[in-house]
Amino acid sequence: MNTKQSILTAAIVSLLVSAPIQAGWKAQSQVGNDAQIQVIEQLSDAEAASLLFMREEEKLARDVYRTLSKQWSQPVFINISTAEQQHMDSLAVLLNRYALLDPVLDDSVGAFVNPELAALYTALTAEGAESLIAALIVGAKIEEIDILDLQRAIAESTHPDLIQVYENLMRGSRNHLRAFVRQIESLGMAYESQIMEQDDVDMILDSPMERGRDSRKGRRSR
Repeated sequence: MNTKQSILTAAIVSLLVSAPIQAGWKAQSQVGNDAQIQVIEQLSDAEAASLLFMREEEKLARDVYRTLSKQWSQPVFINISTAEQQHMDSLAVLLNRYALLDPVLDDSVGAFVNPELAALYTALTAEGAESLIAALIVGAKIEEIDILDLQRAIAESTHPDLIQVYENLMRGSRNHLRAFVRQIESLGMAYESQIMEQDDVDMILDSPMERGRDSRKGRRSR
């Protein structure tokens, strides 16, 4: 998936961005008074592409979890799908701020502008239908993908508001990964990384849940 994303996201930008890309709000004092005006800065093509892609990728996570929650009736899928909707909402605010057209033209489950994400939704839901443990492993895989894509988005972004939202989403994805792995291991199966490096996954799993002051134990903490 990662190799093709740069091509796909560039295509999304060319199709969906119909107005000048706008970003970042700066306050600038007017000469002779205390009034302030807003100066609009442009997003780079890479920043716009990442924002558009992440909006649909968060929808992918939400849609897969909604589908799996109906099949397996596990609270973890219901709870995390709700969190993914919040992630989508945060990205929608940025799209509106930067005057980018929302790629989520159809918010129904399984509907995507990006054909690769549409295919991935079909593959992941089919994989998760095999068993509860398979569904939980699918959830962990999605969170690993999200973390890597958010890391790339942060690396190519210069606008503080973009970076802040991406960091918040990545913190959520780390928590979701911990939650899925906890469920997997409670069923007696050891979890191995699927997309990320094993050491990076272990570092996340061995650290506390990131919920402000309400930190919880990591996977191997006792």
